[in-house]
Amino acid sequence: MATTNEAGQASLSPFVGADSLTIRRLGYREQTLPFTYLEHKGFVVVLEPLVATFDELVVSATRWTQSARNIPSRIAVRNPKDVALLNPQTAADLLGSTGEVFIQKSQQGGGSPMIRGFSANRLLYTVDGVRMNSAIFRAGNLHNVISLDPLSIAHTEVFFGPGSVVYGSDAIGGVMRFQTLTAPFALGEAPAIGGKAFARVSSANRERTTHADLQVGWRNWSSTTSFTHSAFGDLRMGQHGPGDYLKPFYIQRIDSVDRIVENPDPRVQVPTGYEQVNLMQKVRFRPSGRWDLQYGFHYSETTAFSRYDRLIETLPNGRPVSAVWNYGPQIWMMNTLAATHQHSGLLYEQMTIQLAQQYVEESRIDRRFGQHRLRTQTEKVQATSANLDLEKTIRRHRIDYGAEFVFNAVASNGKAEDVRSGAPIPVPDRYPASRWTSVAVYVNDQYQASDRWLLQTGMRHSAYGVEADFSRHLAFFPFDFTAASVRSSATTGSIGAVYLPNPRWKFSANTGTGFRAPNVDDMGKLFDFAAGEVVVPNTNLSAEYAWNAEASAVRLFGDRMRLDLTGFYTRLNNAMVRRPFQVNGQDSILFDGQVSGVYAIQNAAFGTVFGLNAGADIRLSSGFRLSTRLNLQRGREEMDSGAVSRSRHAAPAFGHTRLTYQQQKLTVQCYAEYSAGVSYANLNEEERQKPFIYAKDANGNPYSPPWYTLNLKAMYRFDNQFSVSAGVENLTDQRYRPYSSGLVAPGRNAVFALTGVF
Repeated sequence: MATTNEAGQASLSPFVGADSLTIRRLGYREQTLPFTYLEHKGFVVVLEPLVATFDELVVSATRWTQSARNIPSRIAVRNPKDVALLNPQTAADLLGSTGEVFIQKSQQGGGSPMIRGFSANRLLYTVDGVRMNSAIFRAGNLHNVISLDPLSIAHTEVFFGPGSVVYGSDAIGGVMRFQTLTAPFALGEAPAIGGKAFARVSSANRERTTHADLQVGWRNWSSTTSFTHSAFGDLRMGQHGPGDYLKPFYIQRIDSVDRIVENPDPRVQVPTGYEQVNLMQKVRFRPSGRWDLQYGFHYSETTAFSRYDRLIETLPNGRPVSAVWNYGPQIWMMNTLAATHQHSGLLYEQMTIQLAQQYVEESRIDRRFGQHRLRTQTEKVQATSANLDLEKTIRRHRIDYGAEFVFNAVASNGKAEDVRSGAPIPVPDRYPASRWTSVAVYVNDQYQASDRWLLQTGMRHSAYGVEADFSRHLAFFPFDFTAASVRSSATTGSIGAVYLPNPRWKFSANTGTGFRAPNVDDMGKLFDFAAGEVVVPNTNLSAEYAWNAEASAVRLFGDRMRLDLTGFYTRLNNAMVRRPFQVNGQDSILFDGQVSGVYAIQNAAFGTVFGLNAGADIRLSSGFRLSTRLNLQRGREEMDSGAVSRSRHAAPAFGHTRLTYQQQKLTVQCYAEYSAGVSYANLNEEERQKPFIYAKDANGNPYSPPWYTLNLKAMYRFDNQFSVSAGVENLTDQRYRPYSSGLVAPGRNAVFALTGVF
């Protein structure tokens, strides 16, 4: 028997002269082939994935690779084959292609996932096992996921529901795990060399993306290098849809005066273009058969890009609110060092120690229309983390346990100038100089009670703290303190079960808790979220908790059809939300030149969300395959007034249906993506205050119309080295804006890409 490496390669030298070989892999159809046939094919075998299976390999549930049949939670997977056909422009679009993650966009340089009624800092991102969430992840919508390069991602998983037992703070609605490319070791003395070159163009935003990666493996060393550059122009919306979405004007400063300039093509969203570069370098070393050492370097940088939703906001008289509202260049850098040890000892059979250092830089640049103060707020975060993860099997128990340490240092700098003279204008920093720390231990036990029953339990205890220095703010605010700290702890747990009565059915259920510890954005942020209203720091915060229950059933019909249904309910208690506040007994202060009502983040609300996720995957005859996914969710949350409103981040019903044809070298997919609408009566109270991003109903009230798109993609492989893919998205040129988004989605979009593999 021979086992393949990560690249699916194995040495067949022991089998020379054999009549035939049987090839097996979880989740794929078993094949028995004559050795002479393998020689004729150059020892390259393409396995056919099974449509109906429980055995997909996943990592996100416990940090260790295992079969999905043993996981009581729902996990969605995206692999490179999906990415090659669908050609998502960003990592946010990659998540959206699952059909189970709703993506909100306030600007083209963005993409904020919504999962089971939660978003932003109530969702966790991990890259190669390292948490990406920083101490300034906010509660609104986040665009940090675009720092990741979809062309250097080898495997993507979305774990639905609380994942705090394994991943800690922020893992309330779900965990998004991205695994990047890693070169395998060579099987013989000659080095194994591989890689690809890629180029893509798209018409709706005049995208131009180029990518190259090189993977070289020796017996005990390997190297992976990846580079991607993307340039996106202003995005063009569709022709058929609400006229409220058109962009009739944009702002230019002419002769030192802000001017409203007529947009010659109101379907073009000016300005929304930007550029991005991604670089990755990974080195792997195997000093012995038991040790595997890996170093990784990741770097991403964007140009400045406009926050489009703020640039379309107008006053009742039609006057624009902002003349400038940009995010400055967004920089993300990460260094990781991981050591994995295989050991049949008392404490573990597998152990991984991982150290990571991240640097995040982002800024906000804004100026009100007709005013002269240009403000720039720059934030820099240095994040350090250490993880210890161990796995041990004791009879019928598989035990995963470990510890985590995370430290974030936040530096914030606010500055402003008069655009007429360049003279500096004093402004406060967005955040105090701060440090955020978390220390945790966890244990997770999977007990194989019988061939039919598996039980899983887990627990985590986390201690966290925030320390902040407000000295630089005293010149602007009447605070009666210069420093503040928050220290507390949180304990979470989970219990679940998997029941396999026969090879055709899988039933699972689990319940658990998740938590989010207050971070620097919660405790120390100062910003004006609306005219005449300002958020100030609050040092009296504690963690918010989510209680979740879910159940699912999966039915296989031979190897041709799979049906699945999952239902869930989550309640969020002690939620950190914006509420009226006082500073030194005053409910209003002078901020940014005007008297403003005082608000602060407080543990003062609750929220609930429940829903269903259903899917079908059917292998038809003659190379056809039909799949569909539908997500239904309803959420309620407590508002500032004490009233209960629809949850802001519970997306309307959405999903996709795909018909795929695959025959030898050709793959063609026709698919539809769709979303229900949200009426004014069901629109969240906060969303009603942003009518500029919504269409108007017959009564002139804001609402989100339903939408759909029809799409066609195709890919043809000329040989093992070269392929071409093309397609047309939004064939009927619909003009639509996904719920809660400031950016109108692309109109008809032609996509063409070339890939060379060596």
